[in-house]
Amino acid sequence: MTDTLTLRRPDDWHLHLRDGAMLQAVLPYTAAHFARAIIMPNLVPPVVTGAQAVAYRDRILAALPQEAQFEPLMTLYLTEETDPDDVAQAHASGLIKAVKLYPAGATTNSASGVSHFDKVRPTLEKMAEIGLPLCVHGEVTDHDIDIFDREAVFIDRVLDPIRKATPELRVIMEHITTKDAVDYARAQNDRLGATITTHHLVINRNHILAGGIKPHYYCLPVAKREEHRLALRDAATSGETRFFLGTDSAPHTDANKLLPCGCAGCFTAPNTMSILAEVFEQDGKLNALEGFTSLNGPAFYGLDANSDTLTLTKGDAVRYPGHIDSAEGPVTVFDPGYDLHWRVT
Repeated sequence: MTDTLTLRRPDDWHLHLRDGAMLQAVLPYTAAHFARAIIMPNLVPPVVTGAQAVAYRDRILAALPQEAQFEPLMTLYLTEETDPDDVAQAHASGLIKAVKLYPAGATTNSASGVSHFDKVRPTLEKMAEIGLPLCVHGEVTDHDIDIFDREAVFIDRVLDPIRKATPELRVIMEHITTKDAVDYARAQNDRLGATITTHHLVINRNHILAGGIKPHYYCLPVAKREEHRLALRDAATSGETRFFLGTDSAPHTDANKLLPCGCAGCFTAPNTMSILAEVFEQDGKLNALEGFTSLNGPAFYGLDANSDTLTLTKGDAVRYPGHIDSAEGPVTVFDPGYDLHWRVT
């Protein structure tokens, strides 16, 4: 029986670090295990220009623990006023690795996102020309569309038309949550990739709603039926190179999670690698964990895999803190609901 597993050091292809005191509190947990991460730009105000991305990157680097080896991979927030030339300059300088599309109102701090997709076509065409990927939060925001159907509708109404209109554009479907998204990704060419979160491999909508509301399991896109969770696990553990890890680790203080209109997000940075090892072992696919966490993402983004390694060891149950402290208040750590036996050593 395998009790030690050594992988190329993993990367996180979808991460929220926030800013200020929260950045200081959460960054060490990602930097302890991950070599690189695609940093989400939905601050207040959002990171929409190259100059703002430089300033945010510098704040992240200043917050790193002294011994940490971690590279933030910066993104720009796509708006209807985004300047294609600014995007191209930021990419040419090596600063940004992707642009992020939020439909307006889809999730936390997405009010500045896109409502009229035709208005961003010049930017998408420029991105296709220069080989810059588009990261997509894949949900419509129409009030008449049930929240559990918004990903599938987005694929039909928005994503597929964008890709047909700009066929050379490289696109990442981020934090997919449905069998519809898995099936769509599998049917496309190699210019489409998809990230899967840690928590969506573990929870379905019953975990949020059955037996009382569990606000620390509430995320966007919201977890779906069990059949969708199983489809995600099949995709993640399949070894298919189009699927890779994007944790969407999204810290909020407990006070903000427990509001009458509570924030969406699961904070998984401290225990993601332990959870993933448990999930892949449960499914008999430990040999596919390195591809999902360490190889497929760099390949899609055109980067080399990391040369250093990370080792996981199986033993007695690992105890993670229930929350971490920040100057803004406590942040609850995602609880998978079962014991974890793999620890990063």
